[in-house]
Amino acid sequence: PAGQPIDMLVLHYTGMERGEAALARLCDPAAEVSAHYLIEEDGTVFQLVPEHRRAWHAGVAVWRGHTDINSRSVGIELVNRGHEWGYRPFAEAQIAALIPLCQGIVARYGIEARNVTGHSDIAPNRKEDPGEFFPWARLAAEGVGLWPLDSTGPQDVPTPELPVVQEALTRFGYGLEEAESFDLDTRNVMLAFQRRFRSERMDGVFDAECAVLLAGLLRQAGCEVPDGLLG
Repeated sequence: PAGQPIDMLVLHYTGMERGEAALARLCDPAAEVSAHYLIEEDGTVFQLVPEHRRAWHAGVAVWRGHTDINSRSVGIELVNRGHEWGYRPFAEAQIAALIPLCQGIVARYGIEARNVTGHSDIAPNRKEDPGEFFPWARLAAEGVGLWPLDSTGPQDVPTPELPVVQEALTRFGYGLEEAESFDLDTRNVMLAFQRRFRSERMDGVFDAECAVLLAGLLRQAGCEVPDGLLG
């Protein structure tokens, strides 16, 4: 889009009561929101914007230091009522349609696994989607995105210091401002990380278990693990 090579895939949920309403909104120019694809709960796939055209799905966002995410990404919306209207697990037919669509996009543009993100990853202060019910591990097993391969790690890892946590999260891709003490921005990034990679406990506290998970993800992504993350 706009001369920028596509190197990201961003997944969303619609967060509306009905799929029909979401489709109408995404097709309404006055709404100023759009996505390249919409997938209904029955697995029906709608292409709303050609992949080479810029869609308005990311909004104010950052990933790996880039801020104009709309110009470098393909966005997919999944029909789901979301946290506001009664969040629920994604339908099997929906995920079965999503996986090959994502595989094709990733292959066409050579998208790095680390650059397959959720909306909450790139906009953690504003967004929660696609949320804790999204099957990230299943997608990763199908070659779409990353999932921790080994979450065991050393058993005596101390909780890392805040600056180390911030550095590690930033190396992985999250956008946050450095802070001398715990702040809302960092907490929201921690929650986004947990929502995706440790959804059974989302408390915004980056503990030793999170450190082991993040260290493993950094290694998979070919990134150096910061000193102090694992003690």
